[in-house]
Amino acid sequence: MKKLIALLIAVSFVFMSCGQSKLIDGKEYKPVGLISMNCDLGDYSKKIHYEPCWGNIIWGAILCETVIAPIYFYGFSMFNPISVKDTTK
Repeated sequence: MKKLIALLIAVSFVFMSCGQSKLIDGKEYKPVGLISMNCDLGDYSKKIHYEPCWGNIIWGAILCETVIAPIYFYGFSMFNPISVKDTTK
C-alpha cells in the first residue's frame, strides 16, 4: 500500500510542476535550472529574461531527502522564461 501511495505522489509531482514554457519571437523557451544554465543543456539563452519559479523551489526544499527531486527542480526547472531582455541600457 505504501508503494502505491508513493507512486501516486510521484506521478502527481510530474504533472504539478509550475514551470511554464513560453513562446518568444516564434521560439518556444522551456524552464531552465542551474545545470541547464551552466552546462549548455536545454533552451537557456542569455538574451531571455528569466524569473524564479517559486513553486519548484519550494517543492525542491520539501523533497530534499529524496535527492532526485531537488536535482530536477533546481537543476532543470528553477527559472521560467519571461521576455526578451531590454538591450537599450
